[in-house]
Amino acid sequence: MDSGETGKNLSPSGSGPTGWLLRPAGWHAWAVLGVVLGAAALRIAYRVPDGGMDNAIVVRAAEAWLDGRCPYADRHFLYLPGAVLAAVPQAVFPDAARVLVPVGVVAALAAGWACALRIHGVAARSRFAVFGLLGLVLGFAPFVHLVELGNWTVASALALPLALLCVCRGRWGVAGAVVGAAIAVKPLLVPVLLLFVLGRRWGALLVAVAVPVVVSVLAALVLPDPGAFFTRTLPFLLRGDDRFVRLYEASPAAVLPRVGVPQGVATLVSVVGGGAGVCCAWLRWRAGGPAAGRVVETSVALMLAAFLVSRPSYDHYLLVVLPLLLAGGLGRGAPVRVPWFWVALVPQVPGFVWVGVELLPQRAFKDAVTLCVLAGVVFWRCASRRGAVEVPPAVPSRRPGERSAVDIAAG
Repeated sequence: MDSGETGKNLSPSGSGPTGWLLRPAGWHAWAVLGVVLGAAALRIAYRVPDGGMDNAIVVRAAEAWLDGRCPYADRHFLYLPGAVLAAVPQAVFPDAARVLVPVGVVAALAAGWACALRIHGVAARSRFAVFGLLGLVLGFAPFVHLVELGNWTVASALALPLALLCVCRGRWGVAGAVVGAAIAVKPLLVPVLLLFVLGRRWGALLVAVAVPVVVSVLAALVLPDPGAFFTRTLPFLLRGDDRFVRLYEASPAAVLPRVGVPQGVATLVSVVGGGAGVCCAWLRWRAGGPAAGRVVETSVALMLAAFLVSRPSYDHYLLVVLPLLLAGGLGRGAPVRVPWFWVALVPQVPGFVWVGVELLPQRAFKDAVTLCVLAGVVFWRCASRRGAVEVPPAVPSRRPGERSAVDIAAG
């Protein structure tokens, strides 16, 4: 079964730009992609000895645990207890981590892109697949930032498209396990739990909640101070008053006060924006339509709503949602086809010069513009849906008894 929707009568045998993009890519394109991805990973492996600054924070937490100290003594360690144990292999074999971390980040991002393509019924061997991933690497600066930092956001960047692919294929329980596993490492995908609520998949929701709870409890039992996440880390996240972190936060609540807006007003703007995003996600789910567009746009709206409110909120968080949107760009009515979508991405083009916002501590202003404009585009598209706007493509005949993705998503 193919869960995709790339528009009416779109197939590799079709004519025009879309048909050309859906045909298999030649070996030349694959060679270029391999060189670019390899260079992105190996350059970091050569320059950064610990797999990236953010990865080093998690590894230090694992080292602290191995030494009998509390991992949460470092206030920049913002992960659940399960991440401590997950980072132990890196703490034990640091030399291997130097190469494996950047290679693993690149591989996970590529795998997430492949899953996003399959959601929309686009073959992973197509020209669109190759050129799309090349565009992400060469044209979207946060891709390289994520590889450089080794941030564990990459787990969510892979887990979300994989989980949504499972949803489109009717495997809600598996999707819940995937989301739960990602949350157990880093709680970035917590907003996606609302997707299971909207779909009334209570069993899958229970799985998605139970996995991180069980992992966290078991991991906390072997930590010196099991309650430190609630007494140290959670208050730090709620306050968001770290001077270093604030320089890179992209949410309106963090950026607006830097230009003179009172903190209370800035927080209100973030909360209102986040609330509007949740409402738009609900409207998109109710609008129905083909599975891919319905599931992806609802989930992306939920995640962007959270990014508007969360502290911290970084540029590389967008890699959790952007591939999902780009992969559906061949479908009619996709958010990618709105001009403002591309306007939102302009500040993230490598080498883009924004006069007055060029120093590294000022980068958050560019990230905030991208986040807010992109969220506005997705929210507007979700709210403006009126039923099944997209038209499903011609897909291979289903086997007897097999349901379509539209039937599955409709529940």
